[in-house]
Amino acid sequence: MIQLHDKQFVPFISAQEIEFAIQQIVQMVENDFVGETPVFIGVLNGSFMVVSDFMKHYKGTCELSFVKMASYEGTQSTETVTELIGLNQSLEGKSVVIIEDIIDTGNTLVALKALIKEHNPKHFKIATLFLKPEAYQQEIKIDYVGIRIPNKFIVGYGLDYNELGRNLPEVYQVVE
Repeated sequence: MIQLHDKQFVPFISAQEIEFAIQQIVQMVENDFVGETPVFIGVLNGSFMVVSDFMKHYKGTCELSFVKMASYEGTQSTETVTELIGLNQSLEGKSVVIIEDIIDTGNTLVALKALIKEHNPKHFKIATLFLKPEAYQQEIKIDYVGIRIPNKFIVGYGLDYNELGRNLPEVYQVVE
């Protein structure tokens, strides 16, 4: 058990399970983009570890960019998404894969999809390490899912609780 601020967390998903899930996502993406050079777009801050490990396994040619979006305060989604850092490259006619750490309500995805579609990509796909199906409220298809999890708050492997816990190599679930 670990303590972050005022909450306790228990081990939930091991580093080995995370590694396996990322390798599975990479394999699916590689199969879908044979002979292409996709642009991977990581969503900061949370996705930095997912993107790093994804890139270590991806064997094809690719480009990488990041956007920074905000939709959380503490353990609750604010229901409002704010773009903080935008794209700085052309996506016109390119295959774009968003790489997320976690998708819960999907509000960030709606804003991201609108942002990306303005750039006229050839393909638009979404990859996420974690998906909370019970919380997901959107119609946007999630193309690549590593691990489906219950609608509980988690930290570790890039995910934080008020900026703490991102550096943990495994994932912990809040004790309620």
